[in-house]
Amino acid sequence: MSCNKLFSGFFGVRQLYRTSLGVLVIAPAYLSAACAPVSAVDFSREIRPILSDRCFKCHGPDDAAREGELRLDVRETAVQSAIIPGDAEASEFFRRIITSDPEDQMPPVESQRPRLDAKQIALVRAWIEEGAQFDRHWSLRLPGHGEPPQVEGADVRNPIDRFLLARLREEGYAPSPAADPRTLIRRLSFDLVGLPPTPDQVEQFVADPSAGAYSNLADRFLGSPHYGERMAMYWLDVVRYADSNGLHGDQFRPHSSYRDWVIKAFNDNLPYDQFVLEQLAGDLLPDSGFEQQIASGFNRLNMTTQEGGAQPKEYRAIYQADRVRNSSAIFLGLTMGCAQCHDHKFDPLTMRDFYSWGAFFSDIEEVAVGAQQSTMMRQVRHHPEQSWMDNRIAELQQVLATQTPELAAAQLAWEKNPEKTLDDWTLLKPVSQASQAGFRLVAEDDNSIHLAEGESPKRDQYTIQFKSDLSSITALYLEVLPDALSPGGGPGRSSNGNFVLNEFEVVVDGQPTQLQGATATFSQTHYSVEAAIDGDIGSGWAILPRVNQAHHAVFELASLPDRPGPRVIQVVMKQTYGDAHVAGRFRLWATDSPRPLDANKTVLVQSVARTLSKSAAERTSAQNAELSAYFRTVAPALASTHKELSALLERQKKIGGPQRAILVSRRLETPREVRILPRGNWLDETGEVVQPAIPAIFGALDVEGRRATRLDLARWLADAENPLTARVHVNRLWKIVFGRALVHPPDDFGAQGNVPLHPELLDWLATQFVQSGWDTKKLLKLLVTSAAYQRSSLGAAIVRQRDPENDFYARQNRFRLDAEMVRDNALAISGLLNPNLGGISVKPYQPAGYWAHLNFPVRTYEHDTDGNQYRRGLYTYWCRTFLHPSLAAFDAPSREECTVERPRSNTPLAALALLNDPTYVEAARALAGRMMAGVEHTPTGRIELAYRLALQRAPRLEEIELLLELFDRQLHDYSLRTKDAEKAQAVGLSPSRGESSPEKAAWVAVARTILNLHETITRN
Repeated sequence: MSCNKLFSGFFGVRQLYRTSLGVLVIAPAYLSAACAPVSAVDFSREIRPILSDRCFKCHGPDDAAREGELRLDVRETAVQSAIIPGDAEASEFFRRIITSDPEDQMPPVESQRPRLDAKQIALVRAWIEEGAQFDRHWSLRLPGHGEPPQVEGADVRNPIDRFLLARLREEGYAPSPAADPRTLIRRLSFDLVGLPPTPDQVEQFVADPSAGAYSNLADRFLGSPHYGERMAMYWLDVVRYADSNGLHGDQFRPHSSYRDWVIKAFNDNLPYDQFVLEQLAGDLLPDSGFEQQIASGFNRLNMTTQEGGAQPKEYRAIYQADRVRNSSAIFLGLTMGCAQCHDHKFDPLTMRDFYSWGAFFSDIEEVAVGAQQSTMMRQVRHHPEQSWMDNRIAELQQVLATQTPELAAAQLAWEKNPEKTLDDWTLLKPVSQASQAGFRLVAEDDNSIHLAEGESPKRDQYTIQFKSDLSSITALYLEVLPDALSPGGGPGRSSNGNFVLNEFEVVVDGQPTQLQGATATFSQTHYSVEAAIDGDIGSGWAILPRVNQAHHAVFELASLPDRPGPRVIQVVMKQTYGDAHVAGRFRLWATDSPRPLDANKTVLVQSVARTLSKSAAERTSAQNAELSAYFRTVAPALASTHKELSALLERQKKIGGPQRAILVSRRLETPREVRILPRGNWLDETGEVVQPAIPAIFGALDVEGRRATRLDLARWLADAENPLTARVHVNRLWKIVFGRALVHPPDDFGAQGNVPLHPELLDWLATQFVQSGWDTKKLLKLLVTSAAYQRSSLGAAIVRQRDPENDFYARQNRFRLDAEMVRDNALAISGLLNPNLGGISVKPYQPAGYWAHLNFPVRTYEHDTDGNQYRRGLYTYWCRTFLHPSLAAFDAPSREECTVERPRSNTPLAALALLNDPTYVEAARALAGRMMAGVEHTPTGRIELAYRLALQRAPRLEEIELLLELFDRQLHDYSLRTKDAEKAQAVGLSPSRGESSPEKAAWVAVARTILNLHETITRN
């Protein structure tokens, strides 16, 4: 169409335009843009973002929100109703976007969305004139396999540079020169290990002129054990890892073993597809080991509640929605959470997709309301000695678990006289029993004590007396039994079948007897059996969620003088929790067997004794297996094996303990039913029941008619044919080393997200990543060895003006270190850093009273007083509602949701944290000690040492002069205020070098200034 015809058509659409002031203003710009030569319009990159931003809310995928029965995200419906391909002027869609009639204009006035500008109108017109072709959103198509452009020059070091340079030349930009070696090693060290390089590392690199020096440096950092810690920092944000459950009382939740698994997975360079599989479905893998079980803790990172009045059904819906929202964001980069209450308004995702995705997680065993049940698991090991020890322990345990012909023969001989190896327990017959609350306790024929039928006490104290002929009593054994009268099936009389034994007290022959230990076959999280003998009436032993079954506890008595019986034993059971959390049926046993005595062993011994009372022909296969297993614990032939195993287990405890509690995935035999919830309302059960399925836009899983599992979901996500998984991960790795993602924001690969400026580069990197075997280290090596990565962050003023966000990567980015790294940097510079890997979460200094509003229970923060005080920031106890204030000051997230990009603010709080947090003041004191010890007689030399430690460079002359002037002022002031000088050198737990003096206090002030420099906390 000619410009004359266009001009005529533009003003001839409606008579209204002749008098519209709006048309007189916008027409020249529109005509200018429209008449300029236009190349083929890219629908995905240029048109879809316009439609998504201005049209899809009312004319997109959401059926419920669609107006006028017009759908503009599907070509078939669009051309039927509003678009005439090849003729923009005749298209009602085009007429509506250029009209000034408020009755007809689109977007409508009430939408508060801006009108299309001249450039956008020109693009839409050209697109319609070219045939109004649609295509699938760029992120839903498989990555292309295009070759890098043929670009030559000194700025090309690998294919990444070919893509970026071609675009830079197209834009008319010249790239910045390469950064100097000291900047490079500092940048690379922070990006790959999250710590500053040491002065020796810097000088060695600067002095190495070889061509492979930089590549070798990258390899050394990628091979560092601290690489896994650096990568874990970003991943823990993504998966919302925390040490507290986040809701109501925000109670502690043991999960640090998962964090350690992530560190090890990155250090071992676990292929990313396997990394995905083990986290989503480690418990379902055919060869699942303890590390895969720990990895499956990924599914348990959602926030949970223990609030007494919370509704279980509501929170099951909340947990399900959380998993859908976060897992789709983590692996697909899609905002699937928008489809919880209605079909997605911008992306082809429906409510059915949302709830079908949630059904994948309906097989996870968890407590809807209450403390989640943790599992004791072996720890992930980071050091060779620890791994060797674990392997040897496993070998010895295998020996002890294996029956041999020799052991079978020895067992037959043992069965004829087993008494010497069996603990002898005597069932106690109650003489009297009383309820302090006035309720009736009944002694049954089996010597159990039963709370009579009727109303149960809210709280109570049971006192039971027995007589025994034992001359010596070493332990009592409490057997709490299922109770048919309990509303929840017992053993407790509460509505959920639980009980809380707050205190268990024993009186023998009228004398209170001290209890020295307690064990149980099972204890509820935070309600261990040891709490029943700790003297604190506010704590106690409980057994949720394992109700409807017997529970066993053994209480060891302290030394009791022998004397002939009969002896009178009185047991007091204090149950003060409330709401009928009292035991409904129980019985007690006593023994004089030698200590130590264990509940699990006691239950086993009783079972073995029952089996031995039967003839060999009467025993079941399970009883025979149990008998053989017990014999191997007492067999003389295995004594040396037991001895070696005990020694190794004891040694293992000294280096961190053999096991640690963690929440892992446990699959339910029958998954919970999942319905579509109309408008997200958990009370509405009219919605259709759905089965696990991926979003329909991606097709369907090939599961041959069976119910799909989390393992099927994980395999689909980790498949090379999935268009999003590799792109999303590559995009985040790019952000780590360039400070800005190729797709920005990095959490939205959907229609509302920005189209990447370098789509061919993103696709090439994604395909290379998959072809490499999902090798994260290899991809990072490729990124950091590009010329683009190694450029200076200084750029020409004109380029900065035209490209302020550095979208075209003409220069490197400089930005403040992440919160954990700010602290790690100070500790490393000062020499205080504890470099140990893994372990439980630690507690650095924190302001007194910061946790004052934490309730259920009330908690007091106690900072660590040993080497844990100086652990890296990623090990800090992550309390969601009261995040450590120093982390919060530097923009660390609470991790209530998946966070793929932290904000970077510049606030007075950050400056105050650097100046006043005891960690940084102590670091300054320790740095001053290094300065004075390193260059004893030269003030200038001390400043130079501090600069090499903190900034990896020598100070400029004016910097030396300023700091020497500061030192002189501070020395003068502290000489007059010796008490203040002493205080400046007393902050923190670490020992001070030498005696306190005004001079040392002055150097602390200098060190404090260096640690507070903008350059010190900036990655460049």
